[in-house]
Amino acid sequence: MGVLADTARTRLQQAAVDLFGERGFDSTTAAEIAARAGVTERTFFRHFADKREVLFDGQAVLLEALLAAIDDIPPDAPPLGTLFRAFRSVCPLLDANRPFSEPRQAVISATPALQERELAKTAALAAALAQALRARGVPDDRAAFAAQIGMAVFAHVTVDWLEKSEPGLTDRLDRAEQDLKTLL
Repeated sequence: MGVLADTARTRLQQAAVDLFGERGFDSTTAAEIAARAGVTERTFFRHFADKREVLFDGQAVLLEALLAAIDDIPPDAPPLGTLFRAFRSVCPLLDANRPFSEPRQAVISATPALQERELAKTAALAAALAQALRARGVPDDRAAFAAQIGMAVFAHVTVDWLEKSEPGLTDRLDRAEQDLKTLL
């Protein structure tokens, strides 16, 4: 069932992004997404709590990858340096997911309610990253500042990269880290 569930989940995600792009987020129903994916509406709701979650499902995978990367970074690395190393480590994952992420971002950019949801998800990622930094011995305020700043930069760079593919994401992160060091 795991392989079939993953296949249905992927088909649902692709169908949702396609329909949202064609009709708009607000004009698309879960039933229509399920029909386009070739599954029942009940199957849709087994995988996703609502149609918004189709677009935000990857957050758990991203967070897991970022936290694993942080665990592999030497503990004496500075907080922002740690985060930027972790961000660079997920570039292959984001590159591989780009065919889904580009239209996903277009839907989010066109839908104010989804922009709000994206901000909430980004804040949740920042909170988890701050906790990971605290676990490495970074003081509370510094961990919070680094995580907030790091996630703001990462989100900005990623959206910009999805809108314009060149330069690549790793190069953008390198440049952003240098710009941030200059700014600070």
